[in-house]
Amino acid sequence: MGYARETSELDGRLDEFLRLVGQAARRPELDARLNAVVSWLHEQCCVEIALVSHSGTVDLSTSGFPREILGPLEPTLRHLAHGEAASVAKEAGGFRILLEAVGTQPPRPVLLVVGTEALPREAVSLCSHTGSIIAALYRAREAAQVSLAYSRKSHQMRLALCMAMVAGDVTLARRMSAGAVPPLLNASHLRVCILRCAPAERDRIAWAYEDASGYHGRGLMMRCPVYDEHLICLAGEDEDEGPGADRRGLPGLLRGLAADPPYLLGISRPHPLTATAQAYEEALHAVAVARHSVARVAVFQGEPSLDEVLPREPAHRWARCLLQPLDSAPKLTVDILGLALQFPRSGVANLLGISRNTVTAHLKRAEEALRLELRDVGCRAALALALRITSPGLGDSPDPAALPDVARALRGQAAHQWAEGFLKPLDQHRHRHDLHETLRAWIETNIDAQQTAHRLGISRNTIRAHLITAQSLLNRDLLSGGPGVYDLVHALYITGRIATPSPLR
Repeated sequence: MGYARETSELDGRLDEFLRLVGQAARRPELDARLNAVVSWLHEQCCVEIALVSHSGTVDLSTSGFPREILGPLEPTLRHLAHGEAASVAKEAGGFRILLEAVGTQPPRPVLLVVGTEALPREAVSLCSHTGSIIAALYRAREAAQVSLAYSRKSHQMRLALCMAMVAGDVTLARRMSAGAVPPLLNASHLRVCILRCAPAERDRIAWAYEDASGYHGRGLMMRCPVYDEHLICLAGEDEDEGPGADRRGLPGLLRGLAADPPYLLGISRPHPLTATAQAYEEALHAVAVARHSVARVAVFQGEPSLDEVLPREPAHRWARCLLQPLDSAPKLTVDILGLALQFPRSGVANLLGISRNTVTAHLKRAEEALRLELRDVGCRAALALALRITSPGLGDSPDPAALPDVARALRGQAAHQWAEGFLKPLDQHRHRHDLHETLRAWIETNIDAQQTAHRLGISRNTIRAHLITAQSLLNRDLLSGGPGVYDLVHALYITGRIATPSPLR
């Protein structure tokens, strides 16, 4: 009967121990879990406990643990840590000590249980179970660390593939993913979707739909390295999928999320994989429009960019002439210039993994070579147009007569039709006069809302309201000061509403 009662008491303690372990497992930090387990054992057996790392450091202990015993125990601790023994009972400094190695893979930590008397059998059993649970908690932490490291690496891989595609090099993207080519690269066309959400939500959404290969089915999701609130999604779309294809797959999933605040979704038109950069720019414009849409979702519906309609030869000659001073500049300077025309300088620094001071130094070098002022929105618009047409260092030496060529091209029928089509939604608005007046003054004051308000004699809130209305009508992101503003500059210049930007004179 005594043995049965003893066994029943031990089983009861083990049941209580298992309940404790279940509660501890729900705690996010390993130290909190270990503290809960060690504190329970301390209360049950009236002993002092310590967890000693393989290097001899006390990672965790009860308040009354006698640290002076660690010196005499050092050889034993070393043997246990390196796998030469599993469990040892010792005496030191008047204490009875049980030392139990935690885990099976050396080097390993050691659990020390210290009392003034020898431990009874059931206490030894509880200590052994505690060591096993601690080993399991360590393995769980290691597994979580491996999983987190894998998720980070898969995100970095997806982002690298995205950057290669934005650069127009689909072959490089294939080579980077050799042995595990994402299905996206086998699609004929893609859409870029941008989901605007809380920064902490991005990983949760991407991880929830990540498959075993680290991709997302026929698409790729990744945190935007520039805008903290953007989750970028590249979704494959074949030519034969027909109308409504954007409602399937990842775009459809994101549409479901965007149905509820505070999510917003911008979707590009379908583009060949080599035009990923253009699709991304359209998605940026669309998410800006979605911010002020009741549906919270916007598919890009705007006019094409000016570079798509200009006569190719004169536009190319002009772009080569304007960019020729950059032919001898480092490639990084040219890359930073292109990115800085689209993103804030802090975003460029994050994207390239360099400091803002380095970004500023490269932009200063570009300004000096081009003899242009990058703070001037007209100069930025002209440079952005030139970089969309060609790249520095490509082609023959520029023709000095190229500037008149582009001036004639911008006065030509194709450019005029583009500009009229671009501004048509404004012309059809009932407050078209106010909108045009605000946009013209805003551009002429170098997109400074305060100066615009002072010039027009109205409040900054009214200026912002007009810009938001124009942004929705034009299907362009104006408030970020990027490519959407450049299209507006060109359209206003071509239609004679503002003076010619200096690089186009």
